[in-house]
Amino acid sequence: MSSKITIAIDGFSSTGKSTLAKQLASQLGYVYVDTGAMYRAISLFAMQKGFITDQSFDKESLINSLASIRLQFQFKPELGFAAILLNDVDVEKEIRTIEVSSFVSKVAELAEVRLKLVEQQQEMGKNKGIVMDGRDIGTVVFPNAELKIYMTASASTRAQRRYDELVTKGDTVSYDEVYNNVVERDYIDTHRENSPLVKAVDAIEIDNSNMTREEQLSLVLDLVQKANS
Repeated sequence: MSSKITIAIDGFSSTGKSTLAKQLASQLGYVYVDTGAMYRAISLFAMQKGFITDQSFDKESLINSLASIRLQFQFKPELGFAAILLNDVDVEKEIRTIEVSSFVSKVAELAEVRLKLVEQQQEMGKNKGIVMDGRDIGTVVFPNAELKIYMTASASTRAQRRYDELVTKGDTVSYDEVYNNVVERDYIDTHRENSPLVKAVDAIEIDNSNMTREEQLSLVLDLVQKANS
């Protein structure tokens, strides 16, 4: 390939965006940035501080605390990818719980949170050679990305994948709980006022409901080659 490009991957929760992004970064020698982990880390911070609970969300306190939140990615050889650090503490495992999942879309709605993270994300990708996944990468963070992918799958398929993943990690959850979380996040992500999840006009849509990871990777690597030719 002649030069490095920017690859933006957007889509609904549990469509395998991060899995694909990691595979692409590994194959291409690119930097991978999991923007979802950044929003999850801020959600975890809000939970730890008591700013957000099942009953309430003290948005003002979280907004006023944003300057004290420092996010970094640190490569972990045992994981094979970079884990996220919240104020110098590795929280990669803590951010993946169903509890954090239930709050992350609400936290991500805040314009102040998105502004803080989008600026960081744009700085990370200024030299290209990056794969970034999220909800607004191709529309807001990198509107000029050479390749934009929009991933989707049925809600039931995505819930089953997420449920299997959580059970494998030892979490005690029910399928119905996970399915309801997927549906709720879909609604919030597509209806929020700030940077809602929408397909960029120049994005290539992939419905992976019935695709294997290998088939998906092969398809997207071909798209990368075309985008860089």
